[in-house]
This record gives sequence, structure tokens and C-alpha cells, in this order.
Amino acid sequence: MYIHIPFCAKKCDYCDFLSGPAPVSVQGHYVEQLIEEISYQSAHYPGYKVISVFLGGGTPSLLLPKQVLEIMDHVRAHFELAKDAEVTIEANPGTVTMEKLEAWKMGGINRISIGLQSADDTELRNLGRIHSYDEFLKTYQRVRQAGFHNVNIDLMSALPGQTVTSWKSTLKNVARLKPEHISAYSLMIEKGTSFYEKYYGHPELLPDEDAEREMYYVTKKFLQSKGFYRYEISNYAKPGKECRHNIGYWTGVEYLGLGLGASSYIQGFRFHNERDLKIYCKMKMKGKEADGWLHQEIIKLSQKEKMEEFMFLGLRMIKGVSRKDFLRRFGVDMWDIYGKVLEKLKQNRLITVDDFDVKLTEFGIDISNYVLSEFLLD
Repeated sequence: MYIHIPFCAKKCDYCDFLSGPAPVSVQGHYVEQLIEEISYQSAHYPGYKVISVFLGGGTPSLLLPKQVLEIMDHVRAHFELAKDAEVTIEANPGTVTMEKLEAWKMGGINRISIGLQSADDTELRNLGRIHSYDEFLKTYQRVRQAGFHNVNIDLMSALPGQTVTSWKSTLKNVARLKPEHISAYSLMIEKGTSFYEKYYGHPELLPDEDAEREMYYVTKKFLQSKGFYRYEISNYAKPGKECRHNIGYWTGVEYLGLGLGASSYIQGFRFHNERDLKIYCKMKMKGKEADGWLHQEIIKLSQKEKMEEFMFLGLRMIKGVSRKDFLRRFGVDMWDIYGKVLEKLKQNRLITVDDFDVKLTEFGIDISNYVLSEFLLD
């Protein structure tokens, strides 16, 4: 289950997510409407057991403690949560208090994902972040003091003004804190962002390709030396602390999205909620009208599309994809569908293939965008 909180103190210059600042009164009305949606949607999906909940954004940690409690109370009242469900909230430094942390624990949240991005204050300012590295450290300390034992830290490389040396320093500073999980992504310049206007078509203003590649290799080598194992192309964890929610996305587990613009994949259909905040907050969560707002752009995936997603999402996992799972899911051997592609990629040393699994090689991971695109069927 994904729950979208679309509010943030300030839109970061690189961010293209459905999010932005809003008055406290708007945030309060949104939470009330979200609670109504939780109740309404639960009637449509009886019999499901929720194995993970992810409160993402935006900045969910902006919400008042009682608002997060109300959301989680209604989730538990209307859906069956697994006893060991992973429940994550995204938090930004400078928005986390002990009162909030105590409320989150009461609400059953057991994992916190902190958006740091960089341990260098100049790089943070270049990103348009509202916090300093020192504020992050204070937030991290509070999280530990509150008794949270499953913490992710988000990092970004290839940033404006970033060097291999400053990236190494960020990795060292973060690893020293001993979080359970680190997500390390490379900056993407997305349309509709301030960064797109500033940097698109100006690669000289960003780290060059050689520097970006070295950052990539440094990340893998350094984090592995500190006891983190790479289980997905951009994600590293201590054993047993992998993000179960994201693994669900990569392995085809069904998910329900709640809140503004949230996407869902259920019973072979993809759809999303209303994306206009004013319309969402005015919706009546009743009958066919609500169905129309909450089930937009419905797409039924064909067998071909399901196979494609099985391969190019599943191969993001370092353990690869299982031929047995492919046969069980689609009733046909993977080799019968992708034999030529598998053979070509194997000969080029981009994948390994045996009787059980298909995996990307180290070289294949390096150029994963190309490799994964090869699994799109004509």
C-alpha cells in the first residue's frame, strides 16, 4: 500500500513529483479526505492482506503527529495488516520532532526513510534543499533516540558542483552512522523542474561522464566494504533490512495507491487517482462518481506487457529473475519467449543464464538501461 502526502516545505529544484507547499488548512482538509478514501477503497478490495505500507511524498513528516496517527488508525481499521508488515514514512531533516517520532511509533510505523541526498552543505544548497547536514545529524540522532531500528538514508550522486572526493566524503559520513539501508541514485534532469531549465543541454555544468562513472564504482566498492550488500541496482542494505515495499514493485506484487495522483496495480490493471488537489479534496467518496475519480486511465496489461515487466523490473534485483517463476506465472518457458535475446546478451557477457536464474553481470549492471530495454517485445 502506498499513501501519498503531496506537501513539502519547499519544492526542491530537481523534483518532478506531484508535490508542493500548501497552507496548514489545506493539509488538514487533505488528510480528512484521504481518511475518507481509505474507508471507501477498502470496500473494493476485501480479502487482501497488506504486507507493507509506505507513506511517501512530498514530505509526510510535515504532517501533525495526530494526522499521521489518524491515517494509520484508519488503515488498520479498514485493511488487514500482516503482523510483520513493514511500515515506512519518508522524512526530511528539519521536520522531525520527538513528539512526531513517538506518534509514529504509536501508529505502528517501524521504518523511516530520511532524505539527505548529500553531506555537503554547498551541494544541498545547489539542490534547493531546506536543511543543512548538521540538521540531518540532529534528525538522525532523534530517530535513534526514539527507538527506530530500521532507517534508510537517501543519497544522490552526479550533482551540480559535486566531485568524486566530495561524494566519497558523503558516503563515509553516512556509513559512519550505521543505518540499515542506503539508497544511492544518480541525479536525473527531469522536464518541468528548475534543474531542467538550468542544466538541460549544458552538461558542462554537471560532473562529466568519467566522474559520474567513478562515483558509481566508488559507491559499490565502499558500501560493500562497510557491510552493506547490494540487492538492487541502486539500493544497499544490511542483511535482512532490504526494503520489502520496493521489492514488491520490482517483483510484480499488487499494490494499492491512496491519495492524490497515487498509482495502483491490482488484478492486472493499472490506474491512478485524480491528480488535481482541488478536485481531489472536493470529491464525494461515494458511488460511481468516486470510482471515476479514483480509477483514471485504466490499463489492462496484456500477457506480453506482463512478461516485459517481469523481466525489466525483476532484473533490477541483483539476484535476477527465476525461470521457474516465469513458467509458473505465464505458462511458458522464458527461453521460448526470450531465447534470442538471452543468447545475445549472454554472449556479450551482459547476463548469466543457468537452469534456474537469469542475472545481470557487473558489466550488464553498468549499462542496465540498454540491457533492460532488450526485453521489450515487438
